[in-house]
Amino acid sequence: MDKKLLDILVCPVSKAPLQYDKRNEELICKASRLAYPIRDGIPIMLEEEARVLTAEELEVWRGR
Repeated sequence: MDKKLLDILVCPVSKAPLQYDKRNEELICKASRLAYPIRDGIPIMLEEEARVLTAEELEVWRGR
């Protein structure tokens, strides 16, 4: 994930910053509790394409 792109992208729901999850190829928003997929190197920033983070996943991301 390009660092410059990550610096300007925000969650379309909460407008909060995103974090890159390299293992799952997702962008994580702790504020809205959503994970946006990255497909073929392109972030899919649509709420209907995002998945809801589990409580366990959110705890892991809160520590980062």
